Amino acid sequence: MRQAFDGERAVTQALESGPTHGIVNPARARDRFVLARVEPAPDLADVVDWHWVITWDLSPGSTFTQTVMPHPVGHVVAEDTGLLVYAMPAGLFERTLSGTGAVVGTKLRPGGYRALLGLTHPGERGAVGPAGFLGPTARRAAGEALAEALAGRADAAVETVTPLLLDAAGRARTQRSTAALAALREAFEVIAEAAPGTTVAALADRLGTTPRSLQRLFADWVGVSPKWVLRRHRVHLAAELLGRDPLQDLAGLAAAVGYYDQAHFTGDFVRAVGVAPGEYARVCARALATQGR
Repeated sequence: MRQAFDGERAVTQALESGPTHGIVNPARARDRFVLARVEPAPDLADVVDWHWVITWDLSPGSTFTQTVMPHPVGHVVAEDTGLLVYAMPAGLFERTLSGTGAVVGTKLRPGGYRALLGLTHPGERGAVGPAGFLGPTARRAAGEALAEALAGRADAAVETVTPLLLDAAGRARTQRSTAALAALREAFEVIAEAAPGTTVAALADRLGTTPRSLQRLFADWVGVSPKWVLRRHRVHLAAELLGRDPLQDLAGLAAAVGYYDQAHFTGDFVRAVGVAPGEYARVCARALATQGR
């Protein structure tokens, strides 16, 4: 039976209690890997949102595939092959885990991919390659970071790659990139706090700019439109709320995250998550039931 949905209270709680936005079926994920988040060094806060360290220890012969709904940002990731840089994914991102392992990642801020790599464009969506801009010691630093992560020292793992990021950011910063990153940071903070149903025009007005200027900023530095970001934020929030309480009323949920009709909500959800909200709720319910045994 669907439960009545207190939209305002649920949205507030989701935003205040360490969200797992983007992680599809977070209850199932918690049984397969451990995620630690580490704040960036103060001198990286303009480029880096936060660092993430994932470790796993699966039973022999088993694998686990995690799906992620991407945010409009890039990542720098220490893996077994070295330090890699990921542009914003073109669609859903999947990663299959096996055995015992770790990855140490850095989630860049919107526009941070272009700024850190010193590009003249926001990057080709889905592009992945060696993080050569971090210098010749990057591969060794990746190995050291993974060793610290596997030893359970997430902070030390991040400290291993931080000097490389600091050097790269110092070399790449320009007056233009600094201004663009500051403007984007303010825009994304407003989006995160915006009332459900906020439009691009209302967002621009809140930021003291015009819709056209805001669209140009996003196109030049993020690679997607502010309308895309507003829509993705709503879907991330809806998936987060369904992951916590799969029995809630879907019509009430759609309204709470800013949709005026359930059909548009369902369409956006399917495009972002790959399944309809009802199916996603059933999958999350099964995961929560298994977790509670």
